[in-house]
Amino acid sequence: SAAVERRLARFRAARGSAGASPRPVEPLGKAAAPEAAGGQRARPGGASAPAWARPLLLKVLLWAVLLALFAELELGPPYFVLSLLYWMYAGTRGPAERRRGELSAYSVFNPGCVAIAGTLTAGQLERELHYRPAAGR
Repeated sequence: SAAVERRLARFRAARGSAGASPRPVEPLGKAAAPEAAGGQRARPGGASAPAWARPLLLKVLLWAVLLALFAELELGPPYFVLSLLYWMYAGTRGPAERRRGELSAYSVFNPGCVAIAGTLTAGQLERELHYRPAAGR
């Protein structure tokens, strides 16, 4: 371990960061992932947030608690279906949230009902049906 520390010190000196404060030496087996210490995640500024403070985790836990409550009240399936509908609504973007020039997949929502590339239109379908060769010839 002392040889490794000497090599690390030489490497830091060669890089020109010898003036930086050296990290304390941790015994083998103690240098685990940053999240292992108390369930915390390391952030770039050196601060860390506990695992329970993540917004998505809190939302999922709240949803699960409410599901259990509604299931106890025998309203679990309606709560589940309504929450799925809400997630579909919240996951879609409205016309105001589109970037400039971005077209919707549904041509009726585009200015002038312009279809996106690769859309099968009724006119194209009619042309393909009328001009295909008769079967058996």
